Amino acid sequence: MFNKDSELSRENKQRRALYKTLRNELDYALIEYGLVDSYNNFQQAGAEYKFIEKKGLKPRSKIAEAESELINGFILIFTEAPIPPDLKKYIRYFDSNKVMKENLPEMVLNSGRVAPNLLKVQKYYEHQRFYGLLKSLLPVDYAVLLQQDGTHKRRVRYFLSHFHVRIDWLIDFAAESLGKQLRYISKDLYEKGEKYAEDMVEKLFEHYSFHHTVSGRRTAAMVAYQLLSQGQDIATIYVNSSEARTLSRITEEGISKFCLIKIPREHIEMAEKMDRPEAKDFRKNYLIHETDEYGVGIFEAVYEHNEHSTPPPDGKLRELQPDVQWLTVTNQLLVPRASAAWCRPFSYSIIYDQQDPFSN
Repeated sequence: MFNKDSELSRENKQRRALYKTLRNELDYALIEYGLVDSYNNFQQAGAEYKFIEKKGLKPRSKIAEAESELINGFILIFTEAPIPPDLKKYIRYFDSNKVMKENLPEMVLNSGRVAPNLLKVQKYYEHQRFYGLLKSLLPVDYAVLLQQDGTHKRRVRYFLSHFHVRIDWLIDFAAESLGKQLRYISKDLYEKGEKYAEDMVEKLFEHYSFHHTVSGRRTAAMVAYQLLSQGQDIATIYVNSSEARTLSRITEEGISKFCLIKIPREHIEMAEKMDRPEAKDFRKNYLIHETDEYGVGIFEAVYEHNEHSTPPPDGKLRELQPDVQWLTVTNQLLVPRASAAWCRPFSYSIIYDQQDPFSN
């Protein structure tokens, strides 16, 4: 398991602080690309955008909409430290899929966001054209890898190292790893029989806020995080699902799901009357689109693990209880647009019907 911030050296505390700052900025860039730009794709195509139902954000819920090419689906792996070479057999990154001009497909080179002559510097996070390269790489199949550049010994730098990264760790291995971490099994996934193993696999999906019937990107994201969580450094996995209409972010702190929602006219008016500096320009800073009946806003549901999905304090082996819920919704927020950096999120409780959604 990763080191807590308090257990780090001063040097590594500085690296983690930088990592979390960059991750916060990355959140907004990926929300804009994965959700807002996707919504605009539907608008431009004259197609109906299917908003996620509130019940779909409850733990254990199953979300199933028809996949659409208008959704900008992707997986991004962002690691605090360089990925160890011994993980290459599971997280497939090699010279052949390095981010370099010779490897990039024409769709990336011709995207208008990439400057081939600047690629060696554009792939670093601090470069002003970094996000242009990132957005060009995300549509490529499989995952994009953003990690620390281990060749720099005196300076911490993060760069887009690889694209078209496959995740080849098996679900059974991931379930076994989690079962051992949480002390539901001692040695082997099948040590208590096939039914117990099946239950553990279903709980693996629930642990990462997905229904056990999902596949594709969300499964790969879950397996990748479980693999990376065994190390001493932290990692973040972003996955934008065309089927679920959500951007999921998996971190050491928990799980967040971002999605677009309809905000009724009366709620917009309630927000504008609140005693907060952000209330004055609520429409400008929080809505990405508006009709006569509603506005479209960015919603974040925050999930945390409970005592059943965290290691037991005494470290003793325990029995799996499949019917017990592993996740709790701990926060519900209206997130400001990326352009409104000075604005704070609004508390907005809608998953479990509440008369005043803005009350804490």
